[in-house]
Amino acid sequence: MAIDFNDNEDDDIIASINTTPLVDVMLVLLIIFLITIPVVVHTHRVVLPKESTTKEVIAPQDINLAITQQGNVYWQDQPINDNLLAAKLKTIDPKTVHLLIRADEHTPYHFIGAVLHQCNRAGIVKIEFITDPSHR
Repeated sequence: MAIDFNDNEDDDIIASINTTPLVDVMLVLLIIFLITIPVVVHTHRVVLPKESTTKEVIAPQDINLAITQQGNVYWQDQPINDNLLAAKLKTIDPKTVHLLIRADEHTPYHFIGAVLHQCNRAGIVKIEFITDPSHR
């Protein structure tokens, strides 16, 4: 192994910066951004329902179901259990009778979902929710 201590060569300091790694990193970042920006910007168009200002007329044959914050269900203001609710829902003709559901705003969704599931099993697919438009 030989070491050359010859002072004839210039040992000048190279003042230029090697920009190749910087360009490589910038190109990789550019490609990543080009791939991810369309994914972030892509959204689905959803048409939100408009609030109705007309007052709905409730017919006498319409059925009102009320669901409390504790999960209690009321059929026309009378308490009802799950088995009786399922039996009564099967007797409804969905073509002539409207099912109106009224729930407390703090009612956990799984109580409402259980009632909706029973309605679905009974063949009732058109359900209306009663809201209070005065609260915003």
